[in-house]
Amino acid sequence: HGTLTEAQLKRVVLPVADAARWYRRAAEQGHASAQFNLGVMYANGEGVPKDAREAARWYRRAAEQGDASAQINLGVMYYSGEGVPKDAIQAYAWFNLAAAQGNEIAARNRTDLERYMTAVQIAQAQQLSRELMD
Repeated sequence: HGTLTEAQLKRVVLPVADAARWYRRAAEQGHASAQFNLGVMYANGEGVPKDAREAARWYRRAAEQGDASAQINLGVMYYSGEGVPKDAIQAYAWFNLAAAQGNEIAARNRTDLERYMTAVQIAQAQQLSRELMD
């Protein structure tokens, strides 16, 4: 035959370094899901050297295209200061964008973060959310 069944396809495992190469090719062409996946690989050191700054860079590219998972991960990075400067306003803005898409995790993260922010900071973060999607 030469064709694989669905069960066989599920067992095909691409070596992680090869997966990183393929994700990079797609990510560089602007594919948000590949940008997100490449960010995950850099965050975890899978198939590429662990590099939080590079993870944040790829998450941002996907997040700017509306990828809610990337928006959440970038928000977490801003919250913790991993790979980017610690910034509650940025974290809130990215959580807010993902929450606006109905993501409950992002909504919870945003609510938790609000407890540590002033009204002025929250207003700034909401304004930033609007600017990020313009």
